[in-house]
Amino acid sequence: MDFHVYGVSRIIFYTIFTVLAITGAALQQNQNPSAKNLVAGSSNSVQINSNSVLVALLDSHYTELSELVEKALLLQTLEEAVSKHNITIFAPRNEALERDLDPEFKRFLLEPGNLKSLQNLLLFHMIPTRIESTRWPVEVEKPNNHNSLARDSNGETLEVVEKNGEKLVGSAKIIKPDDITRPDGIIHGIERVLIPKSVQQDFNTRRSLRSISAVLPEGAPEVDPRTHRLKKPAPVPAGAPPVLPVYDAMAPGPSLAPAPAPGPGGPHHHFDGESQVKDFIQTLLHYGGYNEMADILVNLTSLATEMGRLVSEGYVLTVLAPNDEAMAKLTTDQLSEPGAPEQIMYYHLIPEYQTEESMYNAVRRFGKVRYDTLRLPHKVVAEEADGSVKFGQGEGSAYLFDPDIYTDGRISVQGIDGVLFPVEENKAAPPKPAAAVTKVVGKPRRGKLMEMACSMVGAIGHFTSCN
Repeated sequence: MDFHVYGVSRIIFYTIFTVLAITGAALQQNQNPSAKNLVAGSSNSVQINSNSVLVALLDSHYTELSELVEKALLLQTLEEAVSKHNITIFAPRNEALERDLDPEFKRFLLEPGNLKSLQNLLLFHMIPTRIESTRWPVEVEKPNNHNSLARDSNGETLEVVEKNGEKLVGSAKIIKPDDITRPDGIIHGIERVLIPKSVQQDFNTRRSLRSISAVLPEGAPEVDPRTHRLKKPAPVPAGAPPVLPVYDAMAPGPSLAPAPAPGPGGPHHHFDGESQVKDFIQTLLHYGGYNEMADILVNLTSLATEMGRLVSEGYVLTVLAPNDEAMAKLTTDQLSEPGAPEQIMYYHLIPEYQTEESMYNAVRRFGKVRYDTLRLPHKVVAEEADGSVKFGQGEGSAYLFDPDIYTDGRISVQGIDGVLFPVEENKAAPPKPAAAVTKVVGKPRRGKLMEMACSMVGAIGHFTSCN
């Protein structure tokens, strides 16, 4: 009987001990599931040390960044990166991700269909090289650019440099250098979020396409050729393309003005052309090398505002943007005449939406392609040359130098390495000598029948002339 009680007691004791052990393990796992899973690893991933920089990131005060890393499903990708490289993480402060980001941009990143953009943005803050604050490169040294862990950054790199005593990465200032150090990586705190151009372009494209609605096909409206206005006002649905050609929406003179005919913009502005033009000008400035072009559009002329009005009316534009080196070759005489800057820019605006791929495919297929410009009646000629697209002819030609600087579905900006000028037609025909003109004017005017009669009489009667 005593042995029976003793055996039951042992069974109860082992049962309670096993339950407590399982409960304690479960509680320990629930305290930090991400870090615990990361340390434990899986059969398909590399096991990470508990002293890893990834575990430190998930347990750190950079809570906004760590939550986004989990939502973006990047743990396995970062495990592989840490197993191969000693990485550096530039962690934005929580306020930069929580309050400083544009709410619309943050909603875009958290949408399930934009997971790739979120992953590229987060991986853009990480480089496969360890950079400590004591070895930060200074400005006088050669440019120190590093590739990020983002796979689809289109070759965009991060510049790490120290200027005027401040440590910088890209356009962000380091506010907490060497904040977290581990054997396999280091974390620096930065003041703002780094946004790669590819993610910004995806956001601009998605925002533009969201404002365009499907339009049922209808009959073409009739335009009065004398007044360039609609004979019968036709209702235009929201998001429909403009009913008039872009030339009818241009007022005479060096400025542009929207047409008085109804369009998809109108007072409701279904296309926010002003914001889109502002976006592409800011992209030009951030891209670098196109400051003169942006200055002409904004300060020297009113073309930026007028382009915004055209885009608001539903028109699309392709901008051939000369770089700063090309703009520096313009002389004072070329810019001093009234309306000269506008006329130069008009020749670089194509009233179509073209990308580098579409233009290159066109010149590959058709040889030479003539694109209409806003400088009537001149057209710009494009052809294939050296595996790229060349605009213009002879010494005044320019190559497509920086493709697809900005493409949002309404405005396309293509960088070129020269300023284009239309070929003057009067240079092809040489002037006639004055003596020949005098002889022709002095001869009496005779009809065709009289000339034939005189030639017949001369052939029969051997006359030398016919008076």
